[in-house]
Amino acid sequence: MEKRKIVAWGITGAGDKIVETLEIMKKINAEYKDQVEIEVYISKAGDQVVKYYGISSDLENNFENIWVEINANSPFLAGQIQLGKYEFLLIAPTTSNTVSKISMRMGDTLISNAAIMGQKADVPIYIFPSDYEEGITITKLPNGKDLKIIIRKEDVEHVQKLAKMQNTFILKDPNDIVKIFSDHFN
Repeated sequence: MEKRKIVAWGITGAGDKIVETLEIMKKINAEYKDQVEIEVYISKAGDQVVKYYGISSDLENNFENIWVEINANSPFLAGQIQLGKYEFLLIAPTTSNTVSKISMRMGDTLISNAAIMGQKADVPIYIFPSDYEEGITITKLPNGKDLKIIIRKEDVEHVQKLAKMQNTFILKDPNDIVKIFSDHFN
C-alpha cells in the first residue's frame, strides 16, 4: 500500500458554517482514508468555538491527530508546511481576523503564521472565509437560533487581496472542499 498523503486542516474562531464544514470533512476523511491523513490544527479562538458548538468529541472521534495552538510556532505547523510534509493547508472556516492577518502578513497566530510560511514555500493554501461578500448574512448559533451578521467592505477587501496571492485559493462554500480533495487525490 502506498504511503498516505497528509493534509493540514486549520480551524479558526469562525462559528459560521463550522458544523457544515465538519460534516463535509468527516465524509472526505472517510472517503479518502486509504490515501490521505487529515491532521487538524485548532487556533486558540477555534478551540473556544469548537467547544461552544459542542463538536470537540465529534472531531476527536473522526480525526486521529488534533492539535490546539499554544503559540504562533507551537505546535510547529509552519515548519512542517515549509518542509513539505503537507500536500496543502486548508483553513476552514476562517475568521475575518485570520484573513486580515494573512493578507497583511501578520504571522502572530498558529494559523496565520502557517499560511504565510506555506505561501513562502509555495504550498497551496485554501481558505474558506466566513466574510466572503459584503452584505447581510444569517448564521446559526449553537442553540439553533439565527444570528444576523453584517459583512463590511473592509473584511471583503482582505479576502480579495488574498485571492490575488499566488497559490492561495478562496472558497465560497464548504462544499468547495470536496473538489479540492478530488482534484488533488483522484
